[in-house]
Amino acid sequence: MAKFIVKKLGIMFLTVLLISFAVFFIITLPPGDFLTNYIGRLTAAGESVDPVMIANLREQYGLDQPFVVQYWRWITNILFHGDFGYSFSLAMPVTTVIKAYIVPTMALSLVTMLFTYLISIPIGIYSAVHQYSVGDYAFTTIGFLGQAVPNFLMAILLMFMSFKLTGDTMLGLFSPAMQNAPWSWAKFADLCKHSVIPIIVIGLGNTCGLMRTMRSQMLDELNKNYVMTAKAKGMKAAMIRYKYCVRAAVNPIVSSIGWSLVGIFTGSTITAIVLNLPSMGAIMYNALIDQDMYLAGSWLFLMAIVTVIGTFISDVLLAWLDPRARKEYLKG
Repeated sequence: MAKFIVKKLGIMFLTVLLISFAVFFIITLPPGDFLTNYIGRLTAAGESVDPVMIANLREQYGLDQPFVVQYWRWITNILFHGDFGYSFSLAMPVTTVIKAYIVPTMALSLVTMLFTYLISIPIGIYSAVHQYSVGDYAFTTIGFLGQAVPNFLMAILLMFMSFKLTGDTMLGLFSPAMQNAPWSWAKFADLCKHSVIPIIVIGLGNTCGLMRTMRSQMLDELNKNYVMTAKAKGMKAAMIRYKYCVRAAVNPIVSSIGWSLVGIFTGSTITAIVLNLPSMGAIMYNALIDQDMYLAGSWLFLMAIVTVIGTFISDVLLAWLDPRARKEYLKG
């Protein structure tokens, strides 16, 4: 297992470096940059632009340098100094922006992911074991509806229901009275109350998809020959089901952690805008529009790192659950 992990870590490092190059290339691909857009807005507003000031800004932030020089400066500053560059649109270092928004974004993503797996796996098992029952039909219907309804529409519906029931639309992660209050049990309770709608909205589509996957995999395992053989030998159905079938059926679920994590991490952008959440989704959206290259590139780079880490976790868990996967990988 240790050899497997070391090999995976080495591949992770090389993958992250290649992704960083691809991300920076894509961010700088559109014509112009933030200063070009800024000049265009000032000109459209009828204001004069000092060419000397613009030239000085290009030189100060390295925008006048070739692509390779800009990339090398950006990636070396990240690796050796933890400096992600400067956000032109927000007029502050990118590191400051990330520190302000990364904690609520990661916390919301991880709690949503926990909600997704804790709900989808048990329901998938139940639906497979009780195939064609009333509960199976009910969960299947909910699954189809959950995948069909867009996140933003679900957010609006839940906000409307919340307002009708409680008089509060639950916008943001805190109520206005608790926004700047010091941490206390009352503020924590307010956070939990306001987190319910974002967690449901962001996690619902993924939960419904994983629920259907778990159901189909579990049904496949329950109909295999080893289950019939174990039953013929007198082994209890519950032991067969949970000791062998679930462990085999959960493999595709475990292997999906990588894309599920980044999907939750990045898929909350529209939901964050609708629900006024203090996450990086809206900031990233504005950075792409404004061609704020260092902020947009750094956030895409961090999302790529989250994807690679999620994939690594998936591979390690899969190797632990199924030794055949580990042996085949080490052979290759």
